[in-house]
Amino acid sequence: MAANEHVELGRAALRVGDAATARAAFERGEPTPEVLEGLAAASYVLAEYPRAIEEFERAYAGHRLQGDGAGAARVARTLGYMYGTTAGDWAVANGWIARAKTLLGQLPHSSERGWVALTEGMFAEARATKEAAFHTAIEIGRDTDDQNLTFATMSYLGASLVHGDHTEEGMVLLDEALAAVAGGEVEDFIIIEEIFCQLFSACEHAQDVHRAEQWIRVGEQIAERRGLPAVSAYCHTHYGGILTAAGRWPEADAALTEAVRLWALGKRTLKAGALIRLADLRIKQGRYDEAASLLEDQNDGEAVLPRAALHLARGESTIALDLLERTARKADPRSSECIPLLAQLVEAQLACGEDPQQTIADLAACAETHRTPYTTALVALARAHAAQDDPRVWLRDALDGFTRTQLPFEMSLCRLDLARACRQESPEVAVAEARAALAVFTKLQAARYVDAASAVLRELGQKVAPPRSSGQVLTRREAEVLRLLGDGLSNPEIAERLFISRKTVEHHVGNLLLKLGLRNRAEATAYAVRHEPAGN
Repeated sequence: MAANEHVELGRAALRVGDAATARAAFERGEPTPEVLEGLAAASYVLAEYPRAIEEFERAYAGHRLQGDGAGAARVARTLGYMYGTTAGDWAVANGWIARAKTLLGQLPHSSERGWVALTEGMFAEARATKEAAFHTAIEIGRDTDDQNLTFATMSYLGASLVHGDHTEEGMVLLDEALAAVAGGEVEDFIIIEEIFCQLFSACEHAQDVHRAEQWIRVGEQIAERRGLPAVSAYCHTHYGGILTAAGRWPEADAALTEAVRLWALGKRTLKAGALIRLADLRIKQGRYDEAASLLEDQNDGEAVLPRAALHLARGESTIALDLLERTARKADPRSSECIPLLAQLVEAQLACGEDPQQTIADLAACAETHRTPYTTALVALARAHAAQDDPRVWLRDALDGFTRTQLPFEMSLCRLDLARACRQESPEVAVAEARAALAVFTKLQAARYVDAASAVLRELGQKVAPPRSSGQVLTRREAEVLRLLGDGLSNPEIAERLFISRKTVEHHVGNLLLKLGLRNRAEATAYAVRHEPAGN
């Protein structure tokens, strides 16, 4: 077989994401710069990032030796991307990008200038600089008829606009880029993956689950038709965030766990995003110890909300309040990113017995500027929780907004609040709302919320199946608390015995009830007595 046939076979396999076949094809050829580029691309798809960098560097040397300026510039730009995204070595990344620009100074009509502009835009901190680079890349892509460049950059520009609160304008560009994928104008798997990743990033930011699910369905059809990897293989971090919001928690768990694995293999820039999203899922699942472990050493801005949620869930309200207040003081009050922050600040203020009315006013003003069903729902929910009288009108407004945004977990939290609010005057409505919430919490395996909904139904005289053990093992401290419960100690007495706070004791009791499938302290005490080791 001729040398160029190995290259063509390898490139064809890469276009459909079959990296193993691509590598085998390239390895049958001589180590030319083209072959080394192909091997590096295969290593990248296989998540073997250090190997990909080494192969790209060899390809660069080969192109320079042959006097191929365009090839050398292409690889230099790719190395800039690799060092930035997989190694987090920004100085090295910038050096390679600068090298690509120097080489392209002799090639004024090459589409590689557009790829360099795209890469520069990806790494630019200022949004105006970022978007100017993207516009340049799109213009070059159109002038040189490089459709991969045009549509890849269009997706990056669209996502940037969404993150900059120009949501409608950005989503139009993302929809167009994905339509080009669906229409066969983009065939390269790596480019398709990038376009979908930008969509997931934008939809996660805008809480646009409906749009994401539409394109996921189309993406799965494209994958089946063209023999590409499933959409679940794309951009695990943002895909996992979308799946969490959509109530597809087992799939979200798998995607985010894979994102963490990829980080461990070397894609360091995924670290914070993947760990933070997985921690957020664990908090919703009631697995607080695991969430705390995932959030350790995470000081990224994205970590603030899950860290505060974890503190609130553990009864550490003052810590949550301090964290949220410090963050709110530094935040841009006009940005849409302030909305969930202020909504959680309201919850922390209520938990600490503080008046949240000014925060609610700030939240409502910001949400009015960025009006969506989701932001409207957050304002309504804050007003419901702060209401001195009947909160049901606000709760129904919140439920309507979360329903339109297709967020089943948030919808069920509203239903549970409604059930509590309706207990006295409309018990039949309360039962219906609590049962609807329980069904979703059970499907999501959100054990703590299953228990909460079950408790409301029991108070309403309804029969509910007893809780099941989560299967998790007690920590050493939880086992100590269980033993002391068996000895008949109260929470204050346990706190004194173990030199911990009463709130911490309550946290440990809640955890062990969940893990053992018990409903209350009495059952825990009986369990401790039954399982007391012989001879004690």
